[in-house]
Amino acid sequence: MVHLFEKIKGAARRKGKAPENNWPCSFPFHVLQQATNNFDEERVIGVGGFGDVYMGVLKCGTKVAVKRKKMASWQGQKEFRAEIDMLARLKDPNLVDLIGYCDEENEMILVYEYMENGTLKSHLYGSDKPSLNWPERLEACVGAARGLHYLHTSSEKGIIHRDVKSENILLGENLCAKIADFGLSKDGPELNETHVITQVKGTPGYLDPEYYDTLQLTQKSDVYSFGVVLLEVLCGRPAIDQKLPKDKVNLARWVTGIMLKNDQLEQIVDQKIVGTISPHPLMIFCSIALKCLTYVASVST
Repeated sequence: MVHLFEKIKGAARRKGKAPENNWPCSFPFHVLQQATNNFDEERVIGVGGFGDVYMGVLKCGTKVAVKRKKMASWQGQKEFRAEIDMLARLKDPNLVDLIGYCDEENEMILVYEYMENGTLKSHLYGSDKPSLNWPERLEACVGAARGLHYLHTSSEKGIIHRDVKSENILLGENLCAKIADFGLSKDGPELNETHVITQVKGTPGYLDPEYYDTLQLTQKSDVYSFGVVLLEVLCGRPAIDQKLPKDKVNLARWVTGIMLKNDQLEQIVDQKIVGTISPHPLMIFCSIALKCLTYVASVST
């Protein structure tokens, strides 16, 4: 990985845009245009609120993920700069690396390391990518948990991601899991405060109910969202599925009800991994997920 970034930094120097320390490279628009074959739709590997993500190949042969802001996106310069500033000071094996950016010709583009196995979500449901087995799912959860822990403890105030979901957990070589998409991230509360007052932003189905009701954001909100991700991993279904009966539409509410009633947990397990999880590990996993989902309430009382 080190030699990869040295190549990219070398290319940036030749363009007269050498990065300072760990600051991401500034890419000319035409370089990214060429790398993505003029942003060919066949190169799209992801779609999000900010814009589409393209697989690109730089002149040095390095594959990158290029996220280009779409005109209709409600996110703008503020979120764009927030992600650059955030990732420029964060370095961890379980966070996606920001290689560079482009901010010219009314374009806002972010360039990341390429994660060849795509999103965790795509390996659980809704795509033709191979499904993960139980040990692989557990490994992805551990990697994501490590990345989230780093965010929460990397500074005195910590950083709150604010949009933890399976779509924002990417899988690289050997299915190593890394947290991505920091456009909504915020610094945690000041040392003499307990929360940050802010507008509710995030994704339905993953939002901590207390944050939604009070506008009081804390790291516990990320913990709740991670609990929903654990349920996605176990159940192999979306956090919100409008096609299901009303009592099953919201994954967190449905599964929490089953867990609290001590019903048979096997009924919620993804059919693709049924029979591969022993009862005791299943009970431990469900207990961890439930603690994440009820953490906010338990801490607040």
